[in-house]
Amino acid sequence: MEWDIIEKELNQLRVSSKGENELVIVKGHYKKLECIGVGTDAAVFRFSDAPKYAFKVFSDDKLGKLENEIEVYRKLGPSEYFPVYYGRGLNYLVMSFEEGITLYDCLLKGIHIPKQIILDVDEAINYGQSKGLNPRDIHLKNILLQEGRAKLLDVSEYLNPGNDKRWEYLKEGYLEHYHLIDGKALPLLLIETVRKWYNQTSPESLNVHDVVKALIMLFRMGT
Repeated sequence: MEWDIIEKELNQLRVSSKGENELVIVKGHYKKLECIGVGTDAAVFRFSDAPKYAFKVFSDDKLGKLENEIEVYRKLGPSEYFPVYYGRGLNYLVMSFEEGITLYDCLLKGIHIPKQIILDVDEAINYGQSKGLNPRDIHLKNILLQEGRAKLLDVSEYLNPGNDKRWEYLKEGYLEHYHLIDGKALPLLLIETVRKWYNQTSPESLNVHDVVKALIMLFRMGT
């Protein structure tokens, strides 16, 4: 594979951050790259001539998170719960492309989320902790449903201290309330309303039952 061709394509695009908890903006002219994901720090691309790889390109002001991810992947080593890390460029990482659908899109499309996902994420967290890491920032867009099993994406915050409680709230919400919405496609506006509500509220003051009740109420009002 001629990696300089990919490098040339990557150099044609620009990824810029908009602010805290806002998705990055991608600009530029690139022919063989497909944008397969957009986050708050980076965008992920797939090269048509090298489909087994994913290229995570960071905005210039988020390069510190690129360095964090490299350190995390090196500590994690080979694991069934995380993508394979292959290498880096100036502002991007090269990882394995992972087939599947995020839990976020599962809710949008009414796709069933099996309980095995909960077990897998718990195992992935335990594995990360055994490597001296602090798995956190685990949310709907960072968990991939892959043939009935979980794959965790975006490990850039695993070096940070503290517990943002994202996974605890998701897990409790799933175990206690998911049966009420299982198989039902949730409106995008509803999911985004709850996401923004969460991001604007400190974890200590949140009550997971209130969040889920509000979600279900909004859903019923919209149907």
